[in-house]
Amino acid sequence: MAITKQKKEEIVAKVEEIAKKAKTIVFANFKKLTVNDQTQMRRSLRAQDVGYTVAKKSLLRRVLESAGYEGQVPELEGEIAIAYGSDELAPARELATFVKKFPEQLAFAGGVFGGKFVSKEEIASIAAIPGMETLRAMFAQVINSPRSRFAVVLGKVAETKN
Repeated sequence: MAITKQKKEEIVAKVEEIAKKAKTIVFANFKKLTVNDQTQMRRSLRAQDVGYTVAKKSLLRRVLESAGYEGQVPELEGEIAIAYGSDELAPARELATFVKKFPEQLAFAGGVFGGKFVSKEEIASIAAIPGMETLRAMFAQVINSPRSRFAVVLGKVAETKN
């Protein structure tokens, strides 16, 4: 179905706004994803302050080429959606949960990270980075680990002396 010129201008304006504000943009290739699954995904993404929208590839490409990102726009084939957010890791990480949940219907197609275009493999590796709360917990564990091991050793020494 053809899109009116006014609707195209609205889509371009929306994608331009996303390109200006978002720290990370993830391109997702989707096909045969049911409305129910998409609604569930959008709600989950929205809860994490991650936006999700679908745009025509030609309009998306036009905006991305004029946005001034480094590198070359990744190959965008099929139906493309974009996930975006102000958190650098959240869009890729949150979308990755649905890529795992719907492997036949949803896949990474690349993205924009740190002001430059990245491949789908790089987006997948970015998605594997845990969130800040998890990283803090891991750091606290590393800091406390020697103390707890020392306490266990002291306990064993005390047992052997009795």
